[in-house]
Amino acid sequence: MREILLINAFGDDKPGITSAITRILADQGANILDLGQAVIHATLALGILVELDVEASGREALLERIRVAAAEVDIQVRFKPVTEDSYEQWVDQQGKPRHIVTLLSRRVTAVQIAELTTITARHGLNIDSITRLSGRIPLNALQAHSNACIEFSVRGLPSDTAALRADFMELSTRLEIDIAFQLDTVYRRNRRLVCFDMDSTLIEAEVIDELAKAAGVGEQVSEITEAAMRGELDFKQSFARRMALLEGLDESVLAGIAANLRLTEGAEKLIFSLKKLGYKTAILSGGFNYFGRYLQQRLGIDYVYANELDIVDGKVTGKVVGTVVDGQRKAELLAMLAEKEGIALEQVIAVGDGANDLPMLSVAGLGIAFRAKPLVKASAEHAISLLGLDAILYLMGFRDRDRL
Repeated sequence: MREILLINAFGDDKPGITSAITRILADQGANILDLGQAVIHATLALGILVELDVEASGREALLERIRVAAAEVDIQVRFKPVTEDSYEQWVDQQGKPRHIVTLLSRRVTAVQIAELTTITARHGLNIDSITRLSGRIPLNALQAHSNACIEFSVRGLPSDTAALRADFMELSTRLEIDIAFQLDTVYRRNRRLVCFDMDSTLIEAEVIDELAKAAGVGEQVSEITEAAMRGELDFKQSFARRMALLEGLDESVLAGIAANLRLTEGAEKLIFSLKKLGYKTAILSGGFNYFGRYLQQRLGIDYVYANELDIVDGKVTGKVVGTVVDGQRKAELLAMLAEKEGIALEQVIAVGDGANDLPMLSVAGLGIAFRAKPLVKASAEHAISLLGLDAILYLMGFRDRDRL
């Protein structure tokens, strides 16, 4: 007599539990239809879905053997029959789209989980698994730069994706958390190239503002820069206006500014991990090659594309050499690098904070607005505002323990 049976075992985790139960099932010639295990704070939850072919008397003897084996290791066990119709419905669901919902915060709270899961349920998404990607956080030892990340694998297709994203955005603002929602595809953990904006992304400063301070026109240039990053001014026009104000700046100040650039939180950890994992990295910046090359040497970046300052007789002329790297040029460079590396655009990650980063964020397989201006954050599919750059690894599916 064929029967489908769900076996749940739970209790203090210890070696040999799975082996003990499956050894008994093996003696009966059982087929394993599904198997899952989770351990939280040394407490085991084990589920085994099996197909049995056994008479009623043999069935009871089998279950009793499992109970005895579980009791010997102080584990509780439950059995639940599963109908064939129920099993077939479960099998039919495996073709449904899957998405990944990632919760990012300095510390995860119950209200964050409650609110987030309420939204997923309201939009018809069923949670298949929940995984903590961040490391364990000691009590009373929360640091200013602590990371906390929970990943939800959900099944189903929301009827209104725009409304779902709007709900996540509202929740992110209200609870001061970041939430990413992405389709779970083969590309998610098969990205090969990460392209970064430089100013206010890899580094905390806007270099052109630092140059302007040295030239005595800091306030004027900062106002133009902010307007451009908010999308209020055309990048090329605003760039030309800012550059003109730098005319006559002595070349000697560049080295000092470069040496004092502060890397963004998590930048070194991220680049180090990406390199060890075999990823290529690139700077695609509306800033300047001089500083991009400095960061390239410091971090080991593979490619740098930025604007070349025109310098004559040791003085900045207020112009750049060659094509200005604006938003459209960044997108073109990203596509060029993908072709050069022999990869699909879906395998590229782009990270930036300004309006001129939106074109490359939109063509990359994963575009991330990092600590971005409101317009950019609202326009990008994914945003990280609270954690450092290394939180990007969470969106790629990596745990803290995967970092090298």
